[in-house]
Amino acid sequence: MTLRNVSRLFALLLCAALAACGDLPEPFLGNPGATARRLAVPTPLLVVAPGTDTLLPDAANQALAKELAEQLQAIEVPAIARIPQDTEWRLITTASERNGAVTPTFTILNPAGKTEARVQGEAVPVKDWAMAPPALTSRVAAGAAPRISAVLADIRLTRDKADPNSLYNRPAKVMVADVTGAPADGNQSLTRLMRARLAMLGPVVLTTRTGADFIVTGTVIIAKLPQRKERVEVQWVIMTPSGDERGKVFQLNEVPAGSLDKSWSEVAPLVAAEAASGVNNVVRRQSGHDPNEEQPAKTASQDAPPPR
Repeated sequence: MTLRNVSRLFALLLCAALAACGDLPEPFLGNPGATARRLAVPTPLLVVAPGTDTLLPDAANQALAKELAEQLQAIEVPAIARIPQDTEWRLITTASERNGAVTPTFTILNPAGKTEARVQGEAVPVKDWAMAPPALTSRVAAGAAPRISAVLADIRLTRDKADPNSLYNRPAKVMVADVTGAPADGNQSLTRLMRARLAMLGPVVLTTRTGADFIVTGTVIIAKLPQRKERVEVQWVIMTPSGDERGKVFQLNEVPAGSLDKSWSEVAPLVAAEAASGVNNVVRRQSGHDPNEEQPAKTASQDAPPPR
């Protein structure tokens, strides 16, 4: 198989991977959507306080707070169950009885103590609520967590729209680190082309961490297979400068052994083009945008190639 055929095969598999995934965060294999949709909440942590006005005993209040925190963590909302400090974002649970049923209410307070939103849970018969079995607290938390997450997303988006310096209102600054792991000229080619391709899509591409909103690292892993073949995996990880992972893009293919040992000149443009699109989708979602919405036209200064 010639190098040209290898590059064509790479392109076909990359396109197939993109089509199969739908939306990202993405790894393009597996379930990229969940990671890339991770909520960048308006606080580094949401503290879930054990309720005191819930018509539940203390033990049940503790259990419900723990369940809420775990359910929120499961959908990528940073949360912990404990007594909050006045300077933290917090979730307060209360409950009221009416017509033989108890309805829980989850109130989100900002660090200033101001109520940002209230989320109402599903009504539970008084008898069931009073007994507070573990299955009940689990069910209540599981039902409330997605609603709380959605409200937090709305709070974040509203704040970002009002802030001229937020990622919603300016291009994201993305550092693309040097690619590692590829043979021959693969690292240099993939690094250069990824920076150029991503810059064309909107982000301001950096080569150092200074001022970056996101860090993108690319790694190539080649594993030998039977029948003189190799599995080539290119993995792109999108993180915040603090190391919080926001998404992954995977590209995977099998090629004849040694096909990429001399040159990546034909393969690298295809890999970079597909990967840049996936990375940009992650960045746009993390900035509060729908990746499918039309982006503003770039200025001449934005079209300038990134520094090398």
